Amino acid sequence: MIAVTGANGQLGQKVIQTLLNTEKANTIVALVRNPDNAHALKQLGVVVRQADYNNPETLKSAFEGVEKLLLISGTEFGKRFEQHKAVIDAAMAQNVSLIAYTSLLKADTSPLLLAQEHKQTEAYFKNVSAPFVFLRNGWYTENYTDNVDSVLQMGAVAGAAKQGVLSTASRQDYADAAVAVLLSSQNQTGKIYELAGDTGFTLMEYASTLSEITGEDIGFLDMDESAYREALIKAGLPEGMAAALADSEHYAASGWLQDNSGTLSSLLGRPTATLRATLAAKMKS
Repeated sequence: MIAVTGANGQLGQKVIQTLLNTEKANTIVALVRNPDNAHALKQLGVVVRQADYNNPETLKSAFEGVEKLLLISGTEFGKRFEQHKAVIDAAMAQNVSLIAYTSLLKADTSPLLLAQEHKQTEAYFKNVSAPFVFLRNGWYTENYTDNVDSVLQMGAVAGAAKQGVLSTASRQDYADAAVAVLLSSQNQTGKIYELAGDTGFTLMEYASTLSEITGEDIGFLDMDESAYREALIKAGLPEGMAAALADSEHYAASGWLQDNSGTLSSLLGRPTATLRATLAAKMKS
């Protein structure tokens, strides 16, 4: 059996759907915080089990019969390492043979605030000799395209990445890559994949592409990290998340979210989705 944590989340749902293309539903375990909110997953026929990161008691039986696990990193900044540790411990207690973990691009050397808990988690995997494979995901294209309505309303793309290149890929790309690793006939234990989109873009290029698609004049509002953080807070983001995102763009300006390895498309066996394609899909939805 293959289990997926955070199966109700945006990435988790796509992973489940991709697995269903080739795997029987009763061999897929969707792990969720609250099974009462997993009606859509239940309708797919997959096995739904409770796995609350903050309640280790729910993890004891969550991994029974599971051979491979996709541990999708948590979203509660400051709590993620302890949450991941609880999942790893519970999975090892059930002798799960492979744990794929969604980390961050260049996590071992990255100066991003977001990298800190990923570094801790990766170190813990190694310290307890867990059977890991690290999927170091780069930025999601949707981090930008999901906010396209507010960009169009403001008439500008705002950010602190300067002319830094963002090698983004779609959530579907990352989901498909995770499935490719989980279903691989090759031994994946100990492997580390740096995953990013084939073609990067700057925020100015994002504004230009959006202008071409919509026919509107969309500019680029170049901000420093502090001003961008305050703008995100004003837009309604929690202070911790706003600080982490502004910090990420600050370091993106010097290349920390750029990668030209082509590893992601190699895993997929196809090119990654372009910014234009992801934007066009968003505009149609």
